[in-house]
Amino acid sequence: MPLLYAIVFISGGAILALELLASRIMTPYFGVSLYIWTGILSITLVSLALGYWAGGRYANGRDSKPLPVARLVQGYALMPAVAALAIVAACLVYPHLFSPLSMWSLVFGAFAACLILLFLPLVATSAMNPLLVAIFLQSTGRQAGDAGAGKVFFVSTIGSVAGVLVTAFGLIPYTSNFAATLVVALTLALLSLVTAAVPPAPLAARKTIAATAMTGALASGLLLWQADAYTGRMGPVSYGDSSWRVEAAHGSLFGTVKILKSEPERDSGRFRRIYFHDGLIQNTVDSNGRSMSFYTYALEALAYAYRPEMRTALVLGMGAGIVPMQLTARGVQVEAVEIDPISLRVAQRFFGFDPARVRVHQADARAFLHHCPQRFDVVVLDLFHGDGTPDYLVTREFFRDLKQCLSKRGVAVFNTFADLERPVSYAHFLATLQSELPHIMLYRPDWPGATHINSFVVAGAEQPAAPVKVTLDYVPERHSEALWAMLARPIPLNASLLAGGVVVTDARNAAALDTALTQVIYRRAVVEALPKELLLN
Repeated sequence: MPLLYAIVFISGGAILALELLASRIMTPYFGVSLYIWTGILSITLVSLALGYWAGGRYANGRDSKPLPVARLVQGYALMPAVAALAIVAACLVYPHLFSPLSMWSLVFGAFAACLILLFLPLVATSAMNPLLVAIFLQSTGRQAGDAGAGKVFFVSTIGSVAGVLVTAFGLIPYTSNFAATLVVALTLALLSLVTAAVPPAPLAARKTIAATAMTGALASGLLLWQADAYTGRMGPVSYGDSSWRVEAAHGSLFGTVKILKSEPERDSGRFRRIYFHDGLIQNTVDSNGRSMSFYTYALEALAYAYRPEMRTALVLGMGAGIVPMQLTARGVQVEAVEIDPISLRVAQRFFGFDPARVRVHQADARAFLHHCPQRFDVVVLDLFHGDGTPDYLVTREFFRDLKQCLSKRGVAVFNTFADLERPVSYAHFLATLQSELPHIMLYRPDWPGATHINSFVVAGAEQPAAPVKVTLDYVPERHSEALWAMLARPIPLNASLLAGGVVVTDARNAAALDTALTQVIYRRAVVEALPKELLLN
């Protein structure tokens, strides 16, 4: 019987591993909004419920006559192989289907994507639990107590915990999500193969089980071997006016980071490099390491406009490390907070970040501010995950901690996104911020035709002095006109900007649906603009 428990332990691990991997596979296509997670969790639970029901129904036999042990073990041994084949089929189709599904409907497309990735594998693996209970009932003749059901579900659940840990710390950091999913398929196929080779109990149709398991193992192994060739995820990919290759890819608990590098120009050898995180471009630099992203210059200029005598600065959300390096180059004592260790590694290797010049704290921004070690002249906030800022980083309590981290007349400078066609979502942010930092100025570049744009906010607990004129002689020509025009036209907070806005707290977030809708719309624009090869993790 130990083999039977080992099988349900590993199959339980596969269930949670698939759910975790599915969320990461889907993020570049569908984002991480409330709607998307609703799809993932609901499809997971429906699949598990149907699997438990189907397994019990099968074990009950026809006319409520229990099946013999050999038939029960046959079904039990076959389920991992069936799940493996379903996973292989999903891996064959999802690189081609998810992009069209996301452009069709992000919400319903996410549900359909969950069905493709999760439904059959989870139904098959969850059906094993009632089958194992039935095997023990038939083998031992126990009719009292729970007949071993408690132990079966205990082992399966502990296996799920192990599956999450192995996936998070053993697979995701070292393989693509596509490859990690195939590793799960291969593991399940091998479970069926071992059971057919060394039956732990009387087993019917051994040859059928062995053939199915071998097919699953060969299919998953072959696709795993040719993963990059099949998906084309390493490039070259045509995007914009250049051809791009994936120079490096790193997985972490906070998403997949890719470094994209353009093909060098023939005459000059110049190229561009992009920090690409789960389908979003976080930063772009040229061959000399100079930022080509508008927001980096906007954040720096606004910080100096309101605190020209700035001596200390805290940067929350490091990304490629461009902003903290620009500040420290001008003699500012800079500390940075970044939750993802991959960001620090990537910033050093590809974007010229020097940790000897900036003190970096690997921590969550919320936790760091709650125990802020000192007060800073400027706090720069560039906090994003998926298509927006996580909910717990835009609450009144978070802004209260932020206020305690600012020195006298200190200012917070935010990089945010505002959807000009749906301003109520942004009004929630402004209303919540105003509740703790009442003196707010808004800056938006004039980009004709753009609706979901970078919007920069300067906020303070006290009325700041009038902004001074700032000169940055290293702003790329393509950004200089828009930057200086934006700085010359601050937008004071008024009733129209706050219309419909409610204060968000840790206890109540009445803005969740408005925010989720804005994020869904933004993700659709991202998916429509990017080649599907770049979206594939």
